[in-house]
Amino acid sequence: MKSCILLIILYLPIVALAASYEPTWASITPKRVIQHTDQNGASLVKAVEALKPGDKIEIAAGTYSVERMWDIGVSGTADAPIWIVAAKDAQVIITRPDDKQNVLNVGQGGPVKFLCMRGIEFTGGSHGLRLGHCSDVWIDQCHIHHTGQVCLSANSADTQRLYLTRNHIHHGAGHAEGMYLGANNGDHIMSESVIALNHIHDCRGDQGDGIEVKQGSWGNLIAENHVHDTNYPCITVYGTAGKPVNVIERNLCYNSADNVMQVQGEAIVRNNVLINGAGAGFSSTDHQGKTLNLQVIHNTILNGAHAFRGGSWNGREGMILANNILYSRDANALHYANGNDGVITSGNVVFGDGPKNGCVKGRGLEDFPNVSLDGSKHDATPAADAKLEHADPKYLLPTDFHGKPRTRNTSGAISP
Repeated sequence: MKSCILLIILYLPIVALAASYEPTWASITPKRVIQHTDQNGASLVKAVEALKPGDKIEIAAGTYSVERMWDIGVSGTADAPIWIVAAKDAQVIITRPDDKQNVLNVGQGGPVKFLCMRGIEFTGGSHGLRLGHCSDVWIDQCHIHHTGQVCLSANSADTQRLYLTRNHIHHGAGHAEGMYLGANNGDHIMSESVIALNHIHDCRGDQGDGIEVKQGSWGNLIAENHVHDTNYPCITVYGTAGKPVNVIERNLCYNSADNVMQVQGEAIVRNNVLINGAGAGFSSTDHQGKTLNLQVIHNTILNGAHAFRGGSWNGREGMILANNILYSRDANALHYANGNDGVITSGNVVFGDGPKNGCVKGRGLEDFPNVSLDGSKHDATPAADAKLEHADPKYLLPTDFHGKPRTRNTSGAISP
């Protein structure tokens, strides 16, 4: 199974990185480039430990097994970052002989700043990659898979300005999250970070969220991720405890044994496509904090069970549900277990049972001929004859799921 997946990753397209997803120091030229060719794991550890601000180490192809606990502690500066990368066209695999330690830790022993790791494969161990006291750390185009626990975690210390982009993450074990960011009850917080353009799938352990952002983490952008086949929600985001909201946009999520997306509150959720959850397409309820200040706008949510479920939206501040497509084949388009007093509901197109205020009825899945509710087809472009032009201009977003200008007042994530 592993060998097949390794072949597949070689053919995945490299998605261009939007400037908004890059750190400000992304284009800085290294001062010194070091070619590392010794395939001994201990030698690689020693070479990384010797890096100075402005250095770039290019690692030759090979499998590097590190038996000891490895914690990267080197830092660059804003003007001279450190780069740890695979050499051009090289498959660099970092692993360890057992799961007694994580494959790689960064900043567990002290702060690490202005560090980029790119194009490296991590497999085995406990956690694949664990980020500790990190700020301005960029993990880009890495492949993390078949780990003993979480694939990538940042839950043991506060983190700021993480950039987690274009990574391929799958087949963790244990709790099996693809990304576990922040800690329960705000014990550790991730802030002002970017999680974008990642492909995360097959999170099938004891829990198994694709991307989980814990209570108190704030000011983060979770954008354009492709997440599917998870035990828990593809994307789970808690509240910010009054700090700036998280933005969750333009993600494609499908095939969850739970809710497809679950957001407690203090967030803007826009232009996402959510398909096939055993629970709801989108769910929101109190958990480690109160549900409030949540805007759910211009999403396309297609499900056999409930499309939208707001368990704790009644009488809460700042609740907006606008311009969405909410289709349930067998249950409720909208389900408010405890009422929906004070919720602004406008411009939604619905199919299924539940409250209809602020909604018009759609035809059902025939409006989306390239979607199947088993997730095998997930192009949510509307049919040419779908009658979806019911968006409330007050909440009309200028661009859609693909970043195209929205020229008509069509509800949902994708403009026809």
